[in-house]
Amino acid sequence: MSRPMPSLNALRAFEAVARHLSVAGAADELSVTSAAVSHQIRHLEDHLGMPVFQRNGRSLALTDAGQAGLPAIREGFALFSAAMDAIDSLGETGALSISVTPSFAAKWLLPRLSRFEARHPDIDVKVNASMQLCDFAREGIDVAIRYGAGAYPDLVAEKLIQESLIPVCSPDLLSSGPLLRAPADLKAFTLLHDDSPDNDPSCPNWEMWLRAAGVDMPDAHRGPRFNQSSLVLEAAMLGRGIALAKSTLAAADIASGRLVRPLPGHSPVGFAYYLVAPKAKLNLPKVSYFRDWLQEEITRKDHLRLGRPSVTLHARAS
Repeated sequence: MSRPMPSLNALRAFEAVARHLSVAGAADELSVTSAAVSHQIRHLEDHLGMPVFQRNGRSLALTDAGQAGLPAIREGFALFSAAMDAIDSLGETGALSISVTPSFAAKWLLPRLSRFEARHPDIDVKVNASMQLCDFAREGIDVAIRYGAGAYPDLVAEKLIQESLIPVCSPDLLSSGPLLRAPADLKAFTLLHDDSPDNDPSCPNWEMWLRAAGVDMPDAHRGPRFNQSSLVLEAAMLGRGIALAKSTLAAADIASGRLVRPLPGHSPVGFAYYLVAPKAKLNLPKVSYFRDWLQEEITRKDHLRLGRPSVTLHARAS
């Protein structure tokens, strides 16, 4: 005979405290008092007959028992959330919540999303633009698209698009500015820098690109910096300088003529766009439809054809 289960409130309080390592933080998230959270933790520990947290003054740490139980409890809440989504998807209408970086949303996803909506008119799409990987269960997110090296613990990550970097600028800058025929000619131009949070320190930048191209440019770090990749492209279109752009994000502006590639070739990097989700979410019909549609869009002929690599960069995986 299986032992009685503790209350769901106690388990939810435990999971929240374990994530924050703070009773007050968990209380804020759950919209209850700290005393109520502490009561639920005591209830769980009494039920188990052992502590789940070690208390050192004001700091908390998981005990061995807490560490042993936490992964399965988190998976259980994810399964509960997925079950509710599955029930919701059986109705006449449903919602697909997508967490995506702002620049990828603006430059790639939104221009194409109407095709998904036309194919699945019963699915209402919610786009949550954020640089931070979401808490799927707490925020009600079904699937995320993230740029990185593919390391997402406890989540399934499917590679969508391998990224390359390409120099881009406005056609007016290229026609009216100094001659630009080789990487060394970049010394005469202002370089625009992508400081978006998804460009972690291991991601290739202008300094790395020029060094790999054999160009000695000590002041390559100089120039305007932007915290969104889409802003870097916008600055390039305004003639502010030369941007080292993610090819996926620049493709539409190159196709329209708003941007040009002043130098041939491209520079592959060890980063890509990934579809990221808890395993349980991938079984939802609406997520399966979205995955299939993404793959179709990626194989469409409107993608930028990059040709052969010109500069080889070695990005450190993170």
